[in-house]
Amino acid sequence: MAHFDLPLDQLRAYRPEIPVPDDFDAFWEKTLSETRAHDLRATFEPVETGLTGATTWDVTFAGFAGHPIKAWFSVPAGAEGPLPLIVQYQGYNGGRGLPHCWPLWPLAGYAHFVMDIRGQGGGSQGAGGNVGDTPDPVGSGPAHAGMTTRGIEAPETYYYRRVFTDAVRAVEAARSHPLADESRTVALGASQGGGITLAVAGLVEDLAAICVDVPFLCHFSRAITLTDARPYGEISGYLRTHRGREEQVLRTLSYVDGVAFAARGRAPALFSAALMDQVCPPSTVFAAHNAYGGAKDIEVYPFNGHEGGAMFQQRAQLDWLRERLAPRE
Repeated sequence: MAHFDLPLDQLRAYRPEIPVPDDFDAFWEKTLSETRAHDLRATFEPVETGLTGATTWDVTFAGFAGHPIKAWFSVPAGAEGPLPLIVQYQGYNGGRGLPHCWPLWPLAGYAHFVMDIRGQGGGSQGAGGNVGDTPDPVGSGPAHAGMTTRGIEAPETYYYRRVFTDAVRAVEAARSHPLADESRTVALGASQGGGITLAVAGLVEDLAAICVDVPFLCHFSRAITLTDARPYGEISGYLRTHRGREEQVLRTLSYVDGVAFAARGRAPALFSAALMDQVCPPSTVFAAHNAYGGAKDIEVYPFNGHEGGAMFQQRAQLDWLRERLAPRE
């Protein structure tokens, strides 16, 4: 695998014009308002995990249209709180898995909330085998294999409208637990999880920080012509079959583009990009990073693909967040 995108010096200056609908903010305000008409109904049921270093709850809360969404909430064993809170979103077709899959953040002293992604977790690219427990009860028109083209005919029916709304409600559900410190809430994710994190950063005004790794769902117009890899390849595959629908599809995608959300984000942000990433090309990542509206840093991995920094980026996040979320005196 070789470098195939823009050189790094051009990436650092890359600021493409991203079409943003005139009613973008009104669309999301209305979407969230309609969802908040449903009671959050966040429930936390203790579960036995076999782990002695963490305590975990099985969570259910009301997401888009009141649909039940699953999650895990874990804290260090014996924690009294309130603790800084990590709300984590998964990569493409990854589910919440089992509680023992998520030891890092509780072991580091955080409350950790990992949201299940509706309709995902069935096993596929980048999922790591993590199963999901949350169905997507909404149907759609003809779709390419996978999730990215479900309901793509209109922004109102598009799959990621539901997912992004679930993600905002996940922050609200996580904050409702007495061991979570609402004022020190971090949204975090890689790939699809990174794209979801950008949406949350643009829709939740009072986050303490975000961590965004090799994000998917950014700069669609470039991504679907630059790479054949899934998940972007699902969209080009749809257009290959449904000829002449480019304008309609790109209009829908303009309501969920991570670059538009990034411009609205204000919390301090740590990004990462990999220059050999053919799944989420680096120019699409830098488009979001360069548009981001708050203070930001980025770690660049010149010889990595979509795995990005992996464990090295996790260590960078631990150090970066420690500086920004120091316990109150």
